[in-house]
Amino acid sequence: MLSIKNLHVSVDGKSILDGLTLDIAAGEIHAVMGPNGAGKSTLSYALAGRPGYEVTAGSVTLDGEDLLGLEPNERAARGLFLSFQYPTEIPGVPALTFVRTALNAQHKARGEAEVSAPDFLRLVRGKAKALKIDFDMLKRGLNVGFSGGEKKRMEILQMSVLSPRLAILDETDSGLDIDALRIVAEGVNAMRSADRAMLVITHYQRLLDHIRPDRVHVLAGGRIVASGGPELAHDLEREGYDKYASLAA
Repeated sequence: MLSIKNLHVSVDGKSILDGLTLDIAAGEIHAVMGPNGAGKSTLSYALAGRPGYEVTAGSVTLDGEDLLGLEPNERAARGLFLSFQYPTEIPGVPALTFVRTALNAQHKARGEAEVSAPDFLRLVRGKAKALKIDFDMLKRGLNVGFSGGEKKRMEILQMSVLSPRLAILDETDSGLDIDALRIVAEGVNAMRSADRAMLVITHYQRLLDHIRPDRVHVLAGGRIVASGGPELAHDLEREGYDKYASLAA
């Protein structure tokens, strides 16, 4: 489904990713862990097409299509979703308006009919209830005045409504207390599907107690230096990343 081969990415002329290779099949959840500065967020931004993240070599395909040749909005229409570590506040744009606009923009790009207002409201009410989001909160400016947990739940609500083929979760556990972490993880687990893949980027094993991955990868020095099952995350929690520094050299 997602195939990354020998990916090199630079930011402001500095090489961040240095030959990263990763394959994720449909139906799988893969976790990428690594120390600060390893390139985890760079990977997510490069896949999403964020400006300033220059791909200098390598290839990325999603369902066999060249992802790097598409604009960010085209990647989203193909089914790529990125949950940000630090969600942006957008004053004056109600959360409901934002999500409905995004959903219908993707429908239009795929040649599908727009979702009517009544159908959209029914859809969102159900998703919001599952994530314990007060519906009145969705009438406020997107993320404005939201707590850290509310912002992350809002991200998962968007993912649930948009129903992507590939979901990238960039440190979704950042800033969450135990209760919020559990709610967010339940929302992610509800999205598990045989035709959907997820890439979970995290520093800490605790998130993976709630979202159990099929594979865990260690990113160091701009490339994947080790891979294994869920037990690898426990090893990292106990031992840290020092032993992988030599592998990245």
